[in-house]
Amino acid sequence: MRPKLQFLTKELIQRIISEARDLLCTLGVEIHNDRALALLNDHGARVDRAARRVFFTADLIDSILKTTPGSFKLYDVHGNEAVDLSGFNVNYTPGSAAINFLDSDGCTIRKPVTADYIKYALLMNSMNNIGSQSTAMIPADVHERISDSYRLFLNLMYCGKPVVTGAFTIEAFGIMKDLQIAVRGTREALAEKPLTVFSCCPTSPLKWSDVTSQNLIDCAQHSIPVEYIAMPLSGFMAPVTIVGTLVQHTAETLSGLAISQLVKPGTPVLYGGSPAFFDVRYETTPMGSISTMMIDCAYNEIGKYLRIPTQAYIGLSDAKQLDAQGGLETASGAVLAALAGINNISGPGMLDFESCFSLEKLVLDNEICGMTLRLVKGIEPKEDFPSLPRFRELLDEKHLLISGHTRKFLKEEEYFPGPVISRANRSRWEEEGKTTLSGRASDEVNRLVAASKPTGLSQEIRNEMTRLMENEAKKYGMGRLPERKP
Repeated sequence: MRPKLQFLTKELIQRIISEARDLLCTLGVEIHNDRALALLNDHGARVDRAARRVFFTADLIDSILKTTPGSFKLYDVHGNEAVDLSGFNVNYTPGSAAINFLDSDGCTIRKPVTADYIKYALLMNSMNNIGSQSTAMIPADVHERISDSYRLFLNLMYCGKPVVTGAFTIEAFGIMKDLQIAVRGTREALAEKPLTVFSCCPTSPLKWSDVTSQNLIDCAQHSIPVEYIAMPLSGFMAPVTIVGTLVQHTAETLSGLAISQLVKPGTPVLYGGSPAFFDVRYETTPMGSISTMMIDCAYNEIGKYLRIPTQAYIGLSDAKQLDAQGGLETASGAVLAALAGINNISGPGMLDFESCFSLEKLVLDNEICGMTLRLVKGIEPKEDFPSLPRFRELLDEKHLLISGHTRKFLKEEEYFPGPVISRANRSRWEEEGKTTLSGRASDEVNRLVAASKPTGLSQEIRNEMTRLMENEAKKYGMGRLPERKP
């Protein structure tokens, strides 16, 4: 039996959705994109163009929910199925768009550069418990206008896994789409086997900018999956209660869903978000807050009730380094998210309120993810009945270390972490050099990066992606791209 976690009753979910629908129909949503306004107007919404406000109808909301797919899959650069976003399937993805990088010494915070990003992408090839990669950090050694496409370019060049990405400008979408088509070959092949998910973020409360609205439109036109990342802040830009925040989150997400589905019914989507319970003491948005984690798990239940696959930024930490707080917050979120059945869990590698990325934390988080994936497999008998023969063998042999039953099921029943996690007794640990967690993590990063190889894309595809990226860089005055060495 798969263990599950539940916070909301069916009746409460229905009431939250009802209240969110009422918000959309009565107060409406502010949308700063003319194409989105026209689209919604054409489908029966009342549009106040002067205020750029859209008032939904119940029929419109019902219609977009009917066309929203209940699942979809992501495929790697070679077209192989990599991630199944359906039911209670769980997948992990690193956190995204960090502006800072924690050096291997565990103390130095600096801006990431291309070499850091390549190490990250190569490392992701070995993160066996993390199914997809993300555009994890923003390299500071390229023009900011190409930072979105450049990150995706490096992802596709050095790691084969599908990518969770996004664009901070309207213009960036074009090359990001072209990079994906270069890998797949045709627009039709990309639609058939999605390679990326684009994060699209409304602004709380109840607002979509021109950029994010256009991202929704562009992705839908090319059948590129999107995840809606509503970010209500409880007690600041949202009601202080979890239920009140869920009402707002639901309304903001449904409004984005409408744009996607009206552009192209059946566009694959994730019912996602990155809300937080605002900490008034420090004026921060703690992702490690238990209340934040409860909001994430609860809106996941709403998404599942609506039969939409889900996403959340959970399983990360607000700590500033690889310490006990980092482990506590990350593991708590990862376990809760897995038990809740959140389909795409974004967070591994991330610190400091989603602003700092650490390779050492990533390898530790990979082990946390492995443990939680074992957890959700649950407990079931494996040739345990009748039990009498097993216990006769135990009494006769005095142990079951080499029993056929042990050898058959040992690795299914227990998750064996890699060298980052120390399971040696104290004497052996002392003999092996009294290694620290940060030291073991740093060694593992170096070992895995050295052993990793870039994706096996053909030289023709790699040349085409490089040409696209170099041409984009020239638009913004860059004569050449940074040297690509980890």
